[in-house]
Amino acid sequence: MTRRHEQIAEALREAIADGRHPVGGALPSEAELAERHGVSRGTVRQAVSALQAEGMIGSRQGARRVVLSTAPSQSFAELRSFAQWARAGGHTPGGRVLESVRCAARVEEAALLQLAPQSQVLRVLRVRTLDGEPVLLERTVYAGWIADAVQRLPDDCESVTQSLYDDTGLVFAHGEHHIDAVAAGTVDSQRLGVRRGSPLLRVRRTTTTPEGRPVESSDDRYRPGSVVFTVRNSTQANPLARLGRD
Repeated sequence: MTRRHEQIAEALREAIADGRHPVGGALPSEAELAERHGVSRGTVRQAVSALQAEGMIGSRQGARRVVLSTAPSQSFAELRSFAQWARAGGHTPGGRVLESVRCAARVEEAALLQLAPQSQVLRVLRVRTLDGEPVLLERTVYAGWIADAVQRLPDDCESVTQSLYDDTGLVFAHGEHHIDAVAAGTVDSQRLGVRRGSPLLRVRRTTTTPEGRPVESSDDRYRPGSVVFTVRNSTQANPLARLGRD
């Protein structure tokens, strides 16, 4: 059964999405929301904390919470799978394998996965959904040593990360991400329901075990408006590196 604070969080997401609480505007106070929903301020605080963790709202001491985005965000401060991130934000994740084939690694794939040239890899094309809507197309290349375990998973596996941990004990510990924008090609447009040439947010990532052994390399393409990535930094630490082009 959905808990009360989750219901309130979802109601706030819907109000933000349809413009009742526009970006830049302030949310009602905790007292107002508590009265509106017939709950305690503590329950309201749990609900708005979920939206704050998603990056949809922000706050500062002594001021009302302000709407920052109409889309849930994902931070690079921690490594989480798509399904883990979606559930943490109160959303329902889904996925389906569209293609899966074993083949020889390309030169760049072998380098990223630290494999010998022409080593066998598993190449998987997978669409990810958020609350039933397609939002992400993943082109993932798995190192040969984990390919059997990946292929044993059902095509609609909700979380590959969790399933591989449950089945084999594999831990995805480190990730390197490169972010840019690309135009949607034929496959992207068909699978994500956008026009050919539409801008997609692309995240290219390589994930390794705690020992640094590469597990996968992936090209992830997000539908416009489906997700916002956030980076929080300071003078002491900066998790994001900006690279120039030659």
